[in-house]
Amino acid sequence: MSGALALADVRVAVQSVEVLRGVSLAVEPGEMVGLVGRNGAGKTTTLRAIMGLLPVRGEIRFAGTDLTRSPTHRRAGIGIGYMPEDRRLVPQLSVEENILLPSWVTRDLDGKARLAFVYELMPEVAAMRARKALLLSGGQQKLVALARALTAGRRLLLLDEPFEGVAPALSQRLAEVIAALKRTELSVLIAQSDLNHSAKLLDREYLIERGANRARAEETTTASDH
Repeated sequence: MSGALALADVRVAVQSVEVLRGVSLAVEPGEMVGLVGRNGAGKTTTLRAIMGLLPVRGEIRFAGTDLTRSPTHRRAGIGIGYMPEDRRLVPQLSVEENILLPSWVTRDLDGKARLAFVYELMPEVAAMRARKALLLSGGQQKLVALARALTAGRRLLLLDEPFEGVAPALSQRLAEVIAALKRTELSVLIAQSDLNHSAKLLDREYLIERGANRARAEETTTASDH
């Protein structure tokens, strides 16, 4: 399988319940791809599987390397960044310290250079660099979580519901920042329950339902007509 990211028949069981039942997808270098499905469809589990946070069966490859049984910390080292839906900031650390966290645990990551990159991309985050994360609004925390993901995500970015629970103005700003990444070679996989904010950003999308790939309704109808 070629390309930046490729999943083939990925299966994940949580407490003996099969949550992913054979997910396959691919994201090419520089592509922005959506993973779309209802809450509980398996979107977050798919991203967590890619990050090595869950044991999987099947195959996950990135830039030709098999990640299926690699340790979790290796993802940041090879340029994969992850923005969880619930942000997962460290409340007592400053904005800048939260952004730099991946560089503290990844030897080959140039924290100073990545910090300069995210501050240029998001000047509003630079303006609140000294503030404690616990003092930020939910939307501001999303911006910081995106900045932290970009610190590690030099080659691939995984975004879990980036617009969920965010005020319209900040949702628009997040969309602008993500759109700016389309001018780079960065590959982006966005998990979304709807496409209100990201439809114009995506090159294409995969639909997921009950832990498995699902064809579009119109595709299914066309197939049944022949």
